Amino acid sequence: MFALQLVALAVSLLGALILAGNLWTLVPAEAYPLPERPPSVSVLVPARDEERSIETCVRSLLAQDYPSPLEVIVLDDGSTDATRAIVDRLAAEDSRLRVLEGAPLPPGWLGKPWACRQLADAASGEMLLFTDADTVHGGHALAAGVANASAEDADMLAGVPHIETVTFAEELILPAVPWSTATIVPLPLAYRLRWPGLSTAIGQYMLFRRSAYDAIGGHAAVRGEVLEDVMLARLTKAAGYRWRMADLTDVVSTRMYRSLREIVRGLGRTLFGVFDYGLLRLLLIGALSAVAFLLPPAVTLAAVFGRPVPGASVPVAAVTWLVATAQVAAAYRRLDYPPALALLSPLTVALYVLIALWSVVDTLLPGRSWKGRPIGRARPRWL
Repeated sequence: MFALQLVALAVSLLGALILAGNLWTLVPAEAYPLPERPPSVSVLVPARDEERSIETCVRSLLAQDYPSPLEVIVLDDGSTDATRAIVDRLAAEDSRLRVLEGAPLPPGWLGKPWACRQLADAASGEMLLFTDADTVHGGHALAAGVANASAEDADMLAGVPHIETVTFAEELILPAVPWSTATIVPLPLAYRLRWPGLSTAIGQYMLFRRSAYDAIGGHAAVRGEVLEDVMLARLTKAAGYRWRMADLTDVVSTRMYRSLREIVRGLGRTLFGVFDYGLLRLLLIGALSAVAFLLPPAVTLAAVFGRPVPGASVPVAAVTWLVATAQVAAAYRRLDYPPALALLSPLTVALYVLIALWSVVDTLLPGRSWKGRPIGRARPRWL
């Protein structure tokens, strides 16, 4: 038991070290001014059955204070709700907005990569911003992203948005998405090494230099990938282009899911893919996370209630629990969540481990679909 406690302490200290380096390295939204000649930008929004959010998203994009030519293109990807009517009405009000009718899905393509490919083909900007229809962009969001990309000479800028939480389930689970994004990849190392595995992205804000996007094959290169955002980041690094991340939580927000069922379905669709469908890799990370975040409070509370765990050190457990909670609180504070939510991090981690295991099962099930379209079964690997 004591050896397991030492593993938990080592994992917590390593996580705290990576987080400290990343918070130091992760560039905030307002870090840089725009270049003297800001590039033209095409903002590209795939939309399928997004009537509850598309108008707010598009209006926020059209309200940008960006000083150079800007076009916003929305592709209606076979919506069955009022999405198309809403964007057509907005296009009639503002000539900078163009609306495309999505073409039928070709064999071998998933829906979102195909929609983004069509958007890119229609775009004329020197830079391409891919963003989702459930995002809201503050007036300076585009300028902040372009300024960061220009100053960092980034060919791909992966922006970290603020994920809004309303229900208790959202508050408990979803802050861990940007938290894990901020801790899973050690940025000081990732910026120096070409290894593609040291990169990630969140699809709500991906800003590309057009020439780099075309050179890596664009969305055609990830046509069958559920995690097309992460794979594009890895392709960017693999091709020798410059990948960077930026903290855009002050200027871009999204409400990803609105119920526990949506959270489980959405994360279950993607979590296994984060580990490249490597079963042992997922199980190892899940086990280490459980040991680091669940074992220390269990040992500490057992001692408090007069049921000490044989062979366990209560001081080591208490210190490990403190380190783990402090690192989550620091991440939440930077990401604009109440630091007090970190006290619930053992429950958050436990739920994530369960959802990750469900993701493995979900990946193997026949008939997988998302928004009414089949997404097929991935082929798991041992590693």
